[in-house]
Amino acid sequence: MYSAFFLGLLAAAGVSAADASDVTQLNKDTFSDFIKGNDLVLAEFFAPWCGHCKALAPEYEEAATTLKEKSIKLAKVDCTEESELCQSYGVEGYPTLKIFRGLESITPYTGQRKAAAITSYMIKQSLPAVSLLTSETLEDFKTADKVVLVAYIDASDKASNETYTKIAEKYRDSYLFGATNDAALAEAEGVKSPAIILYKQFDEGKATFTDKFEDEAIEKFAKVASTPLIGEVGPDTYSGYMSAGIPLAYIFSETADERKSLGDALKPIAEKYRGKINFATIDASSFGAHAGNLNLKTDKFPSFAIQETVKNQKFPFDQEKEITHDAISAFVDDFAAGKIEPSLKSEAIPEKQEGPVTVVVGKSYESIVLDDTKDVLIEFYAPWCGHCKALAPKYEDLASLYANSEFKDKVVIAKVDATANDVPDEIQGFPTIKLYPAGSKDKPVNYSGSRTVEDLVKFIKENGKYKAGVSEKKEEETPVAPAATESTSSEAAQETHDEL
Repeated sequence: MYSAFFLGLLAAAGVSAADASDVTQLNKDTFSDFIKGNDLVLAEFFAPWCGHCKALAPEYEEAATTLKEKSIKLAKVDCTEESELCQSYGVEGYPTLKIFRGLESITPYTGQRKAAAITSYMIKQSLPAVSLLTSETLEDFKTADKVVLVAYIDASDKASNETYTKIAEKYRDSYLFGATNDAALAEAEGVKSPAIILYKQFDEGKATFTDKFEDEAIEKFAKVASTPLIGEVGPDTYSGYMSAGIPLAYIFSETADERKSLGDALKPIAEKYRGKINFATIDASSFGAHAGNLNLKTDKFPSFAIQETVKNQKFPFDQEKEITHDAISAFVDDFAAGKIEPSLKSEAIPEKQEGPVTVVVGKSYESIVLDDTKDVLIEFYAPWCGHCKALAPKYEDLASLYANSEFKDKVVIAKVDATANDVPDEIQGFPTIKLYPAGSKDKPVNYSGSRTVEDLVKFIKENGKYKAGVSEKKEEETPVAPAATESTSSEAAQETHDEL
């Protein structure tokens, strides 16, 4: 993190790198007092060997320096030295970030792991759910973040005030909320109470809500208005697009000029489908490998594809065709009308299952994993993944136990190469293990425990429909930390999953 030259200067001044840090390192002796002594603390529980922790470190330091001016403290705990302290706060993977408002009020940090995102998130946490604004504070508040919402409500309108406050409490991690009952301010902004104006530092600059104050209507307005008409897929936005609940149309290009040109050409289409399909450009020179995840060639740009994010279905546009307004308009219209079949990447269906673990491919996923009569435990793996290789013999043993038990026709132990087959879920790391219980295929259960046969059996018994427990010989735990997963693709594609 520090250059040799900088460290030399610190040493000459009698200052250590640790002293120069604005992140406070805590241990079991200092943790409680530090939390009690500060109104708001973001604490990172980490391990020195953790790659994601190393990537976070400079971003965390930068955020700590920025937030210091606002008296918001950032701290960290080395879980390899303070295992009991970390266990006491339920730390199961690294890095884990938690927000402390004293020792009794603890919430998970759910923002992005970039300095600007951490800073924005923690500033929101430091403010009340709704900031009361006046003529002196309104203008500054409008630009306090990339997106802010301001409600113009009469003081006597209790119903609208209560609805807005409830929305603000629910989404305070995502947006800054302000409010005023000054009728002169509402008139100056061109609205009549009750109304909400969403101010944003992109597109048209603001959007106005004047419908009846109802939870669902306001939530939809905020989500749609806060999303750029033509956005950009990158490290700070990827997870937001994936969790938006609507399809995402990607515009891949290797140059900024071409991305702007294509974005401008497709804006009318994006406007037509605003709130129904998100549109975003993506830098193919940095994240071109992600095109492969959408069943596009990774060496031919520009390109276009739509991803149905809920079902993780891919609809690539023919790369032999030119990307024009008319061509993409027709393609998107057909997609919206359900006239295009999703592209499915799949290995050949095995003619015969060899061994106790059932091999699943893209074309057999639905018939095996979503078989509503069976509890199906499935491992999403990558052939190059070291953790997957370490798990393999244990997983074979697990499958053998069930294959030779009374539950052989009720429980399936399966695996799928998620690098060679399309699957409905967006897999973030390898191995990922999920249980699809019989009768509840829409509610898969993620496995995050130790990778031992004993613990996997316990997981199936506790979460499956048939409560299928089997016995095994006592075995030592596989020496792999529960959270130690590998990224979902090769080094090149790692940018699109670890970074995006």
